[in-house]
Amino acid sequence: MPVSESVRYEARDQVAVVVLNRPEALNALTPGQRDEVIGLLARASADPDVRAVILTGTGRGFCAGADLRGGSGGGERITGDVARTIRLGAQRLIAAVLDCEKPVIAAVNGTAAGLGAHLALACDLVLAAESARFIEVFVRRGLVPDGGGAYLLPRLVGPQRAKELMFFGDALSAADAERLGLVNRVLPDGDLEKTAREWAARLAAGPTRALALTKQLVNASLDSDRSTAFTAEAAAQEINMTTQDAQEGLAAFAERRGPEFRGR
Repeated sequence: MPVSESVRYEARDQVAVVVLNRPEALNALTPGQRDEVIGLLARASADPDVRAVILTGTGRGFCAGADLRGGSGGGERITGDVARTIRLGAQRLIAAVLDCEKPVIAAVNGTAAGLGAHLALACDLVLAAESARFIEVFVRRGLVPDGGGAYLLPRLVGPQRAKELMFFGDALSAADAERLGLVNRVLPDGDLEKTAREWAARLAAGPTRALALTKQLVNASLDSDRSTAFTAEAAAQEINMTTQDAQEGLAAFAERRGPEFRGR
């Protein structure tokens, strides 16, 4: 699929890197850019030669949210238009991250605001530069959070903390985001890319299908009762035992050597 200059894509060494590249707009997402990212995540998910994904931005911003400068297009808005736009836009983007069958690392290089914050928090692992900030900016515009924010945040920090972030819209430093459990690691700005690639390389050397099933189990567990979660776990184990990597892992254990996983 073609990739524009505003979204860069590179796949090498079994790692796909998706880079938002509109630094002059703090990587605020246009509808076209958003759809490109959705397509690239689907592409990485389906590519057997991609075993981990990094999502990052250029310049001072990771993603400042949706680009609202285009306005509503001037046409008459009727009931249902807004909900449809959200479903097919912001929610579809966040679902693309959550449903990607490869682990996705957010390398948050700067401001992550609104939809941009939710894009980062939907990722499986979140690395943040010291200069990064997370902002639930919706309240500042008189808006309700979209892009799954009211779904993601309570599951990460609990309802009271989520309401505090969403009600006030204050900027959250990288250090405070780490303290709240929104971020896995905070790094000096110059170490962000290096560490993201190191983590991605470790994931790419792992049992890819087992990681995909583990991601699916963890994400689903937040909405499941114990019986449903246990049934899903048993089914995932059954499926995973048919993979070459599972057989390799067991053989390596028996032979007292390190496993060589191939993502199959």
